[in-house]
Amino acid sequence: MDCLFCKIIAGEVPSTKVYEDDMVYAFKDISPVAPVHYLIIPKEHISGASEINEANSKYVAHIFEVAARIAKSEGFENGFRIVTNCGEDAGQTVHHLHFHLLAGKKMGWSADSAV
Repeated sequence: MDCLFCKIIAGEVPSTKVYEDDMVYAFKDISPVAPVHYLIIPKEHISGASEINEANSKYVAHIFEVAARIAKSEGFENGFRIVTNCGEDAGQTVHHLHFHLLAGKKMGWSADSAV
């Protein structure tokens, strides 16, 4: 499989790790759109949100638990945003389910400016 995020998980592509356990890996985005911009990905390859099902939804639940843990430990007391894109039209460029954790600035809302 030629998946960038699978290669990051395997250690074949370097990344700046923020968190890791047996189910997920979190790392700094190389093109941040906020002062804090992390990606949280499942270690199991799931191509995107449209492929979430009963068998793999445990990864999504765990990702949100990890996001809350990271936010608490890093002091995102003013809030944070979690975003996922699904498909080309939504801006998904790596076809491995991933969630953007954004913090460190006040954010507005616009489909044009969303991650």
